[in-house]
Amino acid sequence: MKNLDVKIGSVRLKNPLICGSGEHFIELNGIEKALDAGAAAVVIKSTNESVAAKEQLEKTDYALLDSNYKRLPWNFNPPRDASLLNRSGLHPEPFAEWLLMASQADKLARKYDAYAIASLIPASTEKLLQHAKSVERAGIRILEINVGAPHGKEAAQGAIRLETEANHIREITAAVRDTVNIPVWVKLSGQSNEIPEMVKAAKDGGAQSVTIMGRHMAFVPDLETTKPVLGTHGAYGGPWALPLTCHQLVKTREKLGARYPLIATNGARDGLDILRFMLAGASAAQLTSAVFTSGYKVISRSLTQIDDYLMVKNLELKDLIGLAADQVGTYAEQDSNKDYWREFVPD
Repeated sequence: MKNLDVKIGSVRLKNPLICGSGEHFIELNGIEKALDAGAAAVVIKSTNESVAAKEQLEKTDYALLDSNYKRLPWNFNPPRDASLLNRSGLHPEPFAEWLLMASQADKLARKYDAYAIASLIPASTEKLLQHAKSVERAGIRILEINVGAPHGKEAAQGAIRLETEANHIREITAAVRDTVNIPVWVKLSGQSNEIPEMVKAAKDGGAQSVTIMGRHMAFVPDLETTKPVLGTHGAYGGPWALPLTCHQLVKTREKLGARYPLIATNGARDGLDILRFMLAGASAAQLTSAVFTSGYKVISRSLTQIDDYLMVKNLELKDLIGLAADQVGTYAEQDSNKDYWREFVPD
């Protein structure tokens, strides 16, 4: 078996598979199942101080859609092309109870040579800093600051902050970095054309790593009912998003260089997709919807796929990071072939 270790700043992960935050990690039981399946880290369902953000979870809904936008059964065996449309909220418990569970989760993760990561979504900066300090005091070893929650603009006012301005991201990251000594990772929105600049801002603020990119907001009409699917807007992700995330990984690597570790999310469904993210410049990847919609078996299966690929290619995992990204050429550098376009024109 190949060595699957990766480095994210000062953190060594036993493999590049991180389970992203979701409803399946509200309770300790789900976290343990992911750890037992082999995940190197699990991001606990995010929290903040907002009561409205917690109550929003009571109005959550989910739809698996095929490529024709037809709703699929939720049977934990979706086709690969299925996309997830959903609305969601934050962890339903008060912060003190969430913190106790998060501390228990990270103690459990140590037994698996893994991590349970605390995830905070800003509502107010003052409370964010208080909660960050509490996370550190509880002994939790990694803190994620998610400034890219896709539902931010649809949630109740003041419940969730969605940040896309580089200066704000830098200020928030620096404030947290000045408050705690544990590694701080920042998760960014995909709802921007300036993602490399946003990553640089988080890096300049002191983030050891940045996760790109959060899901897009979407609206899907139902042709049968003539109503909106889920009744409103929703966060939307699926395998179609992988090339978009890879594009941003490459552009960010070009801007910041090869040494800054990036974490990819949005679009990966298995281990081969994680490898695609790594070839585009990621050091690790968060799988969220894939595990939520297909179950924890995705984790062990993905790790086997990664190992099998490396064995067949006779490669080391660390050598894959950015391998495709560093071979990107400009349009002008591509081979010329006069009238080649005619082969693609329909009769």
